[in-house]
Amino acid sequence: MPDARIIKKYPNRRLYDTTLSSYITLNEVRELVMSETPFKVVDRQTGEDITRSILLQIIMEQESGGQPLFSAEILAQFIRNYSLSTHQGFTEFMEHSMSTFKAQQKAVSEQMHKVLKGTPLDTWLKMSEQNMQMWNQVQRNILKSFTQKSADKSE
Repeated sequence: MPDARIIKKYPNRRLYDTTLSSYITLNEVRELVMSETPFKVVDRQTGEDITRSILLQIIMEQESGGQPLFSAEILAQFIRNYSLSTHQGFTEFMEHSMSTFKAQQKAVSEQMHKVLKGTPLDTWLKMSEQNMQMWNQVQRNILKSFTQKSADKSE
């Protein structure tokens, strides 16, 4: 990853984004993953690449809250596949499966947009999206107004 963003993990467990020149949270690292921004996490003291352990930490946080993605049986299967005889094959299978899943999701999404284009449902969805955008703007304006009033009172 030649253009990968470098994030340094300090002994105090803080993460420092060298591109932004600021500390970031684990949730911000998750956002980098979601936006498909290439990055690498290195231990500040040893220089060791610890990206995998940070990604596993993010998965642990995701799994502990809300609706877990992995059932106990799937996690047990992961553990069973750490044996030397199946390790490489399992890794390749998972990478291929995830790539296929992503491609299928994209294809279905594109087909749904084509199917709905120009239908009453498409119009309704667009109106709903516009309403949500307007509602979000109203909320931002209200928050801005309250913030400004608080700042004026404190002066």
